[in-house]
Amino acid sequence: MSQALDVVTFGEAMLLLVTDRPGPIEDAEALYKRTAGAETNVAIGLARLGFKVGWASRLGTDSMGRYLLKAMQREGIDCSHVVCDPAQRTGFQFKGRVTDGSDPPVEYHRKGSAASQMTVADIDVPWLQSARHLHATGVFAAISDSCREAALATMTLMREAGRTVSFDPNLRPTLWATPELMRDSINRMATHAHWVLPGLEEGRFLTGEQTPEGIARFYRERGAELVVVKLGPDGAYFDGEWGNEEASGYAPAFPVDKVIDTVGAGDGFAVGIITALLEGLPVAQAVRRAAWIGARAVQVLGDTEGLPTRAQLAEAGL
Repeated sequence: MSQALDVVTFGEAMLLLVTDRPGPIEDAEALYKRTAGAETNVAIGLARLGFKVGWASRLGTDSMGRYLLKAMQREGIDCSHVVCDPAQRTGFQFKGRVTDGSDPPVEYHRKGSAASQMTVADIDVPWLQSARHLHATGVFAAISDSCREAALATMTLMREAGRTVSFDPNLRPTLWATPELMRDSINRMATHAHWVLPGLEEGRFLTGEQTPEGIARFYRERGAELVVVKLGPDGAYFDGEWGNEEASGYAPAFPVDKVIDTVGAGDGFAVGIITALLEGLPVAQAVRRAAWIGARAVQVLGDTEGLPTRAQLAEAGL
């Protein structure tokens, strides 16, 4: 069995092609190559802060798959449970650029990808439970029925083993058959998580509650120990018990002079929460770290360039 890990995550990595100019994707003359994937963004952020991270997935053996595998290995991530299948293809996506701080246009090409073929059989239970924490997102669950089963199984296995589990709903409506299936599946997964990290609009859709307090209460009544509701430029609301601490309140956002790209901000936020809580820091301090990393993420072109090193975190006093 591999060396014990701090955190494990399951999910799809995609090749990301970012346009060279604002405007419609089809008007771009050149594209910048990057990595993409909610779970891999978090894995990279955790690894840069010195955590031992394992990532399980499937890739094709095409050039995109080879690029992604090398990129993850360079970050020091344990990729021993990434299957490279010559019979499958790697998913990719195009991302446009905007100048007004809004969400950029994104076009996915992932249907039938190698990662979507993952099943419960891909879970190596001893490897999974060698970690003290699992980070899960709604994206992995959305890409196929078998992935949804695998995602729920990993969360159940870790919670039953006494490990901690964080969950970012990360809604991707275009990947789900119906909004109702998305809502029901995401809320079912959330009942297996200790820390639930919805955005405000996500939380409104999922719970029917309109306020951060109401959203947090919804998930706490269903088993979450801590809920952090992301409020974008307004910061975050947190409510829960962790360790010997019970805390609730609002945390301000960090000011950003210019928003370059909003994609990846939620993943950066998750990195801050997970690392701080696993280090034993108070909840309010964890949310502050999360807000700082999220603010860094929106100021860069790709999904991971803003994720800090331990030295940068220390320099910021976080």
